[in-house]
Amino acid sequence: MSTIQLNWTTETSPIPTPTVDYSWYAVRTRLRFEKKVAAQLQRKGIKTFLPLVKQVHRWSDRRQVVDVPLFPGYGFVRLSLNASTRFHILQTVGLHGFVGCNGEAVPIPNKQIEDIQQVLAQQVPCAMYPFLKAGQRVRIRGGCLDGLEGILADRTSDTTLLISIETIGRTIAVRVEGYDIEPI
Repeated sequence: MSTIQLNWTTETSPIPTPTVDYSWYAVRTRLRFEKKVAAQLQRKGIKTFLPLVKQVHRWSDRRQVVDVPLFPGYGFVRLSLNASTRFHILQTVGLHGFVGCNGEAVPIPNKQIEDIQQVLAQQVPCAMYPFLKAGQRVRIRGGCLDGLEGILADRTSDTTLLISIETIGRTIAVRVEGYDIEPI
């Protein structure tokens, strides 16, 4: 991943340094173009996040473990969105546009992206789950998933935590048997 870094500080100037507001945004891509879009955006200097999970694909002569997007057709970018940056990103081959409302990109809360990154970094098994808007919000206490927040669901007698990216209407399910869970 590459990041855009702006250095506005000077050692002799007492003037406060401007802060740039970087937010996460979801982008829609052509199906099966997610990795290509992420690579193009990284070459343009845009910080991207493309959550990938391993799946076993079978062909007639072999099986192979491949990385596939957790959210097919979507990726995430972190930037300070302005007209020129938006135009620069929209010129990416395979990218359909930003996810938003009334033509405006809607920022995604950092906590939602951090929670997905934590699940993937800990290699906790997860799977797509139908998006739920209503339900009990909970936080995990202890273990490798400490601080993870989501919606608690009971699915076929095993406890499942649902982590949603509300902007794109997608949710993943993580089994949380044995973790201490507290309501938020």
